[in-house]
Amino acid sequence: MPLPLPLPLPLPPTSPYLTRHTRPERPARRLVCFPHAGGAASFYRDWGQYVDPSVELLAVQYPGRENRFREPLVPAMDPLVSAVAGELLTLPALPTVFFGHSMGAAVAYETLVRLEQAGAEHVTRLCVSGRSPDGSGGPAVRTDDEVVAAVRSLGGTNAAVFNDPDLRELLLPALSNDYRLIDDYRRRTDAPVLRAAVHALTGDRDPQVTPDEAAGWRVVTSGSFSLTVLRGDHFYLVPAAEEVARIAMEPARSLPV
Repeated sequence: MPLPLPLPLPLPPTSPYLTRHTRPERPARRLVCFPHAGGAASFYRDWGQYVDPSVELLAVQYPGRENRFREPLVPAMDPLVSAVAGELLTLPALPTVFFGHSMGAAVAYETLVRLEQAGAEHVTRLCVSGRSPDGSGGPAVRTDDEVVAAVRSLGGTNAAVFNDPDLRELLLPALSNDYRLIDDYRRRTDAPVLRAAVHALTGDRDPQVTPDEAAGWRVVTSGSFSLTVLRGDHFYLVPAAEEVARIAMEPARSLPV
């Protein structure tokens, strides 16, 4: 007599912090993506076509953008990460990979620190993109014009929207908030070392982080570390979305850096 098929894992109630881009009936793994400064969950929507059908693809939605546009912005790392970690801890424990780009790399890292401190062991891999573990070390960005100039300098594909005064007024609050958040953030030197594997990714022409600086992420983990350098600027992952999504879901491996 054949054994009955396992029941699908129940989906938890909808969370404002988590946007589901795929809904496999029986998810085997999970990929959670964290957006860059000024970014939103929709940035990762197209990744659903690149991951295996058994992968549950989630993207974190920070307050103050898209469907959360009217909600207050979160001005500091600790309350943001505490809220995201709390929501992720309510999910069924699947083998999980975190992927964060730029500011999102720091948010993903801090979220994983909190999950591991809470005893979670199912996040097996952290992918950090477009950021060194300690940031760019540049001057803090404060004025609206400085924020727009910084965005333009990074090669973002949507920088032209700031030529429209109405769109500029619409987008600047969240973007300025995120720049202040990440400018004020400092990784704790006494933070616990992660158990999860870490994979750093960067563009070879990224003005914010060199490959050597990206390799600095090796110090945050006792697990394996790997580094991938792809062609492109800070937003190298836009044209390379398929390749990056597939790299994120590869088995962890240690590469020379």
